[in-house]
Amino acid sequence: MSIRPITDTLRHIGGGVFIDTASDKLAELVAAVDTTGKAGSIDLKIKVKKATRGGAMHITGTVKVTKPAEDPMEAMLFATPEGNLVADDPHQQKLDLKSVSGASDTPVTNLKTA
Repeated sequence: MSIRPITDTLRHIGGGVFIDTASDKLAELVAAVDTTGKAGSIDLKIKVKKATRGGAMHITGTVKVTKPAEDPMEAMLFATPEGNLVADDPHQQKLDLKSVSGASDTPVTNLKTA
């Protein structure tokens, strides 16, 4: 008798739920790696222990997925002399900008070229 493929055994764990779950988790991992460009992993753990003296074996399976870490959120802020963080550079002079009345937002398109 030849050795049976491991997939035959995996299909029996949890009545087929184990291998279906592993397949779903693999698809999630592939999508996360494709989105982030970073590596991830999937670990399938199978435990085998003797159930009785009659030769029966108790098989358990677990699936662990390690998805790529998401990029951390960030902001660029400026330190004040008091030790606070603010969005505007406290050393930069503020400009008193005003709207020009009668100005058009339409770009000029009749420019002459030499």
